[in-house]
Amino acid sequence: MQNLQKYLASEFEMKSLGDLKYFLGIEVARSKHGIFLSQRKYTLDLLAETGMLDCKPIDIPSEQNHKLGLYPDQVPTDKERYQRLVGKLIYLSHTRPDIAYAMSVVSQFMHSRSEDHMGVLMCILRYLKVTPGKGLMFCKYGHTDVEGYTDADWAGSVINKHSTSRYFTFVGGNLVTWRSKKQKVVSRSSAEAEYRGMTQGVCELLWLRRLLRNFGFGPQKPMDLYCDNKAAIAIAHNPVQHDRTKHMEVNRHFVKEKLDAKIISFPFISSEYQLVDVLTKAVSTTVFLNSLDKLGLRYIFAPT
Repeated sequence: MQNLQKYLASEFEMKSLGDLKYFLGIEVARSKHGIFLSQRKYTLDLLAETGMLDCKPIDIPSEQNHKLGLYPDQVPTDKERYQRLVGKLIYLSHTRPDIAYAMSVVSQFMHSRSEDHMGVLMCILRYLKVTPGKGLMFCKYGHTDVEGYTDADWAGSVINKHSTSRYFTFVGGNLVTWRSKKQKVVSRSSAEAEYRGMTQGVCELLWLRRLLRNFGFGPQKPMDLYCDNKAAIAIAHNPVQHDRTKHMEVNRHFVKEKLDAKIISFPFISSEYQLVDVLTKAVSTTVFLNSLDKLGLRYIFAPT
């Protein structure tokens, strides 16, 4: 590190500010337990700006079984305010995967927003009021295993019946990446939707594997990608071309190639333990809170 600092100082004027504590709204705290990332000040400033500091808090960021979509009788809302608020909440989700699903929903209506869509944004702000300093905890678990969880909601979009793929990836037991992405085509079965999501999860794990090896270390055994759909796992293992998988032949061969090379493995996981559900749909308060604890989200500012 000292040699790097000397080299950079020879190229341009710079100085060392010591350990990172605050950068672009992200706060960094260190202790014997690990490294904690949060955006507490950013969240409080956002609540103050929107006049929600004194709002009534709620336990989850979105309602279960919501049917948010585009309807002919919807009442439009202020475009500039809606888009600005969505943008700020998207930046907040860098350390708050707990609001990632709700943000993936409201960000689909940036150009056709309504009072109902704005109401969901207000629900997210009311949720943030509960724990503005919640963030990600990175601990040392004594290993560098890479694993992921993948899931998809079949025909979840009320607008065009497209499915949405979601995944979480962990390195050394710590959550490092997550994503929620709508699939480009309509899936004709839940197995197909899950398989397309599995392909995206494989790509993410391969990228992490390459990145870690560039740093001088990487996974020495197959990376586990947990899936709760037995049909999708069976398609990944079966080399026989079935009629129902011909239309996704490229994805099937890509996944099978990595499976045969023992780079990836696909253990089955019960839906009860599927962490990605918090990115796939609005779940109950109990499931939501249990999943956040397993994902490594903590609230270190809570009174003891």
